[in-house]
Amino acid sequence: MMLFIEIVNYLVLIVCVLIGVAFVTLLERKVLGYIQIRKGPNKVGYMGLLQPFSDALKLFTKEPTYSVVSNFLAYYLSPVFSLFISLFIWVVVPYKVGLLSFNLGMLFFLCCLSLGVYSVMIAGWSSNCKYSLLGGLRAVAQTISYEVSLALILLSFIMLIGGFNFELLSKYQEFTWFIVICFPLGLVWFSSCLAETNRTPFDFSEGESELVSGFNTEYSGGGFALIFMAEYSSILFMSVLFVVLFLGSDSSSVMFYMKSVFMAFVFIWVRGTLPRFRYDKLMYLAWKSYLPISINYLMFFVGFKMLCFCLYN
Repeated sequence: MMLFIEIVNYLVLIVCVLIGVAFVTLLERKVLGYIQIRKGPNKVGYMGLLQPFSDALKLFTKEPTYSVVSNFLAYYLSPVFSLFISLFIWVVVPYKVGLLSFNLGMLFFLCCLSLGVYSVMIAGWSSNCKYSLLGGLRAVAQTISYEVSLALILLSFIMLIGGFNFELLSKYQEFTWFIVICFPLGLVWFSSCLAETNRTPFDFSEGESELVSGFNTEYSGGGFALIFMAEYSSILFMSVLFVVLFLGSDSSSVMFYMKSVFMAFVFIWVRGTLPRFRYDKLMYLAWKSYLPISINYLMFFVGFKMLCFCLYN
């Protein structure tokens, strides 16, 4: 009976995430409109509130097109796999309403993060199009590069709190947020999240100006909509995870959701403000700037824990 309740709660969470994805797209178009001194969507429904649903209806009712020379099964399933991974990863969020909670949440998060690379790689390869393949290769190289920094930063927190459970993070941030004691690490984590979710200024896997949309060039209709939903679900998740890691709110409080919405707004704000990086500078940033910072912080936290252990024993 308890397992059934947890499954129902998770399904309700997934529905809420999908509705959140719809309104994050509306928020993005509105914010970008006002940044560029123009109005965003304002025709469909009151103040454009029905625009995301009309877009989804349009995309899912379009006739699907696919290349004759594509590897059809892999081409067809990779967007589904991408959305599945981006929704499945939400089980690690430490909600206190009867959802799944397990002690190895951080390891599960890293596993799901690394699996997301395969959907991009398979989508680019199975299209059998040189533009898709180039976009897929660039996206995979970028994602793998920044996952190293993300894993090391997460390892620093694992050393600091002494466990793999995300629930421990809110307990250890009752007096001060982690963003206060490790502000540079917060900046590195946020920009790595931008690169991980293929957002400006690191949107090289979908850079329309030089890649003809990258790995999703051959996708249209429902397949493109699934890739689009997976990307925005990942943005929402990374916003929530930033709050859990650095801004320390209990998930049962209203402030937790307000901070998460603010972080999603910052993702959009960055897109409307910053120009795109050069690809070689992106790789230089990952391997020669963020990696040393992450390793130094990890060594600092290990030394700090050893010092505390020696003092108390």
